[in-house]
Amino acid sequence: MYQAPGGPPPPLHYGMPPLYGPGTQPPPIQRPPAGGMPPPIGPPSHAPTSLPPAPPPVPMSVVPPPVGGPPGGPPSGPSRGGPPGPPGAPGPALPGLPAPAGVPQSPSPPQIDQVLLPRRPGIGLEGRKILLRANHFQMKIPHTDIYHYDITITPEKCPRRVNREVIDYLVGAYSRNAPKIFEGQMPVFDGRKNMYTKKQLPIGQEKLELEVTLPGDGRDRAFQVVLKFAGFVSLALLEQALEGRLPIMPFDAIQALDVIMRHLPSMTYTPVGRSFFSPPTDYFHPLGGGREVWFGFHQSVRPSMWKMMLNIDVSATAFYKAQPITDFLVETLDMQSISEQRRPLTDSQRVKFTKEIKGLKIEVTHCGTMRRKYRVCNVTKRPASAQTFPWQMENGQTVECTVARYFRERHNKILQYPHLPCLQVGQEQRHTYLPLEVCNIVAGQRCIKKLTDMQTSTMIKATARSAPDREKEINNLVKKAQFNSDRFVQEFGLAISTEMVQIEGRVLPVPKIQYGGKTPQNKFQAIPQSGVWDMRGKQFHTGVEIRIWAIACFAAQHQCKEDSLRNFTSQLQKISNDAGMPIMGQPCFCKYAVGADQVEPMFRHLKKTYKGLQLIVVVLPGKTPVYAEVKRVGDTLLGVATQCVQVKNVNRTTAQTLSNLCLKINVKLGGVNNILAPRDRPQVFRQPVIFLGADVTHPPAGDDKKPSIAAVVGSMDAHPSRYCATVRVQQHRQEIIAELSEMVRELLVSFYRTTQFKPARIIMYRDGVSEGQFPQVLHHELRAIRQACLQLEAGYQPGITFIVVQKRHHTRLFCAERKEQIGKSGNIPAGTTVDTGITHPREFDFYLCSHAGIQGTSRPSHYHVLWDDNEFSADELQCLTYQLCHTYVRCTRSVSIPAPAYYAHLVAFRARYHLVEKDHDRGFNGGSETGHMSANNSNGGGDGTGHHHGVSSGRSLEEMTSAVKVHKDTLKVMYFA
Repeated sequence: MYQAPGGPPPPLHYGMPPLYGPGTQPPPIQRPPAGGMPPPIGPPSHAPTSLPPAPPPVPMSVVPPPVGGPPGGPPSGPSRGGPPGPPGAPGPALPGLPAPAGVPQSPSPPQIDQVLLPRRPGIGLEGRKILLRANHFQMKIPHTDIYHYDITITPEKCPRRVNREVIDYLVGAYSRNAPKIFEGQMPVFDGRKNMYTKKQLPIGQEKLELEVTLPGDGRDRAFQVVLKFAGFVSLALLEQALEGRLPIMPFDAIQALDVIMRHLPSMTYTPVGRSFFSPPTDYFHPLGGGREVWFGFHQSVRPSMWKMMLNIDVSATAFYKAQPITDFLVETLDMQSISEQRRPLTDSQRVKFTKEIKGLKIEVTHCGTMRRKYRVCNVTKRPASAQTFPWQMENGQTVECTVARYFRERHNKILQYPHLPCLQVGQEQRHTYLPLEVCNIVAGQRCIKKLTDMQTSTMIKATARSAPDREKEINNLVKKAQFNSDRFVQEFGLAISTEMVQIEGRVLPVPKIQYGGKTPQNKFQAIPQSGVWDMRGKQFHTGVEIRIWAIACFAAQHQCKEDSLRNFTSQLQKISNDAGMPIMGQPCFCKYAVGADQVEPMFRHLKKTYKGLQLIVVVLPGKTPVYAEVKRVGDTLLGVATQCVQVKNVNRTTAQTLSNLCLKINVKLGGVNNILAPRDRPQVFRQPVIFLGADVTHPPAGDDKKPSIAAVVGSMDAHPSRYCATVRVQQHRQEIIAELSEMVRELLVSFYRTTQFKPARIIMYRDGVSEGQFPQVLHHELRAIRQACLQLEAGYQPGITFIVVQKRHHTRLFCAERKEQIGKSGNIPAGTTVDTGITHPREFDFYLCSHAGIQGTSRPSHYHVLWDDNEFSADELQCLTYQLCHTYVRCTRSVSIPAPAYYAHLVAFRARYHLVEKDHDRGFNGGSETGHMSANNSNGGGDGTGHHHGVSSGRSLEEMTSAVKVHKDTLKVMYFA
């Protein structure tokens, strides 16, 4: 049976009354008996058989026990917070909210840096066992104290490299000369504020001020250094925490170990974040545009069950080539040689060059061996022959002088390229100008600007390694690094294993995927194989009938002939009919158009002329600003579904591409592609449950004006298949979702309107949060979700589970047995999960590789539970998460993160296009919805919108908020698919 767009949703079978009364709670999840379940790691945990009567709205603060306290660990109490108050004792209400009568209230918010996260409820048992190796190497640590000193270096805000030189010089000087405070010591330093020594320095508790003079280019630099004892760092306490006998990890000890391990590499290599790089010697991978690939290694110290681990991985990133600026100009402007440019740069050339060179460090070549370094702040509009500055001559007279004349008279240098602009360096008000030909790019500068599509493609080809090859490279790295020969590692008594840790994982059972059919007897089920399944011979669970549709071709007629459009239309209709989404008849409109300016008038004409218009298929001629305008007009102005397709896919149709288009079109019109087979779903589906996905996307590095975009999506049915989206612009680079309470409230209202049920449980998958942000995100965002619930109804407190999804980490898993390796890339099977050996010693986290690795080495996603009112077991949450990775509508394969988290990313990404202003610089924007190959979706169903957009930064927050507001008709469907 076909579902018309905007029609009633399919019936929901939760098997429960439609509404809870105020203050009541959902029934408990019934679990099978836990026979054979291993005891949880760490202190005993309460294990209630039902949901807590009133889950606390915010995590409670926990004060770690004093050193030398009782050997049994922390005081008894709930595993999710501090000591409980008297039964039923009300606490203070949430700030800004009245305390609902009769509802137990939570204590005040915790100190943000002292939050006790949920403890692991035991380890998972589901799935077949698989032997794995992880790129974690065991560390042996002594049971001693380390001495921590606070360092203040003046002048402040020097680069870490300079600070390290200062401390290195200081240690050498004051080991030999009085006061010999470092005699017999080998301190380590983090480049900012923290120094650690094995023995106590003879300075007591007082501050000690010392002076250091570093020799420099042309002049020496003087620094003042202040040392002050900060405290002891106990490695014995760390050992207790690793064994699960302390509730909180002593992060000061982990930080100290990290500084020890990083001290020598930081002095030897070019550090970038937690990775180290060295210039290319026996390889060369140019990326174009003056950039090249550097290889290096990532290193971080991580706590795990019973032991500390050193995580080592191969790493690669883009650096700027050390070369003359004239060569950089040639690469940036795609010229063959500098001799081509015989005239001054055009405005567009200068703007492009300025964008690339601004902020880079250069060194001069016209002063002999003294190569002073400067940072570029601008590029002059005038050439060196015309750019003037006030030159103070030897007789004291000041004259206006051109840069070319100055170099001729002062340095006896006649410029070869006086028609080219100058670099303005240093502080902008100082008016220091340098001709391009006397400047070189300083070596070792990482490229933080966004790579172009071509550069990204080149980078992937240069860095992709099959899993077995990557494993070999990591092992070679560790042997070559010789950590145990590092004199600083030896000084502090550490020892690092040279073998990867071997762990036992499990391959989770795959869910069955249910499709539709005209009768119950022919409803087909697909069983994924290696994370992939086939839709051939099956029909959408709920297909939409398309009667009124249009085609707008923005490719030129010679690029896309009418015969190609006719063939594309007939092939699309054939595939869509087979899929159970019949496209009836010919398009009501099919015309050519040119440029983004024609999008809005054409779409308005279509909507006005053809009542009930369901879909506009837009043919794009490659990268073009038309894409952003199509999405802006369709999604925000008119509420019309649009589907873009590249002209190359129209001229040469394939069944795969057309199937992917149908997957996207069906959900954009309110259909349901497939669902999880109801009988295989976890028990949490027995009550109404809403799945939320949240993400915040930030502008690219180097951009200090554009806003961050927060997106939250929520499931709208019991499958879960349909999702509704909310999106907000917020402060630049703010990770906390500022308006989360209002966004969640909107989604809860939509869920109720769609299903006539209130969610008994809220399960949030939060993407894009680093470990250092856990306390802040939990503190603000859990409170916001609770607040949204209480604003809807006094006493409405559904159980919340808050899970952070992390993709940006360096843990990799490898099959220990060759027979387990999958495909050409030799990766671990889809569904591989690990919750022992390399996971947190106490907290509830796990790794899950839910997708099949196609190219390179698979990266498992890391899940960390920050809050869990619903008391999930490890098996329940791992299987639920894996099943949600099979519900992504754009492809017939399991993806790397749960669908709600993926959708939140798509919504935020789409909002970037909505922010693109029609009349502003969009020359390099645009994209298509087909032909983009993502790591999770190799069948061409991606958006192809991986370009940075010319979002105007001159608009107010209110204007940008209005720009991302989606039309009410669009909100009813998954427009972002």
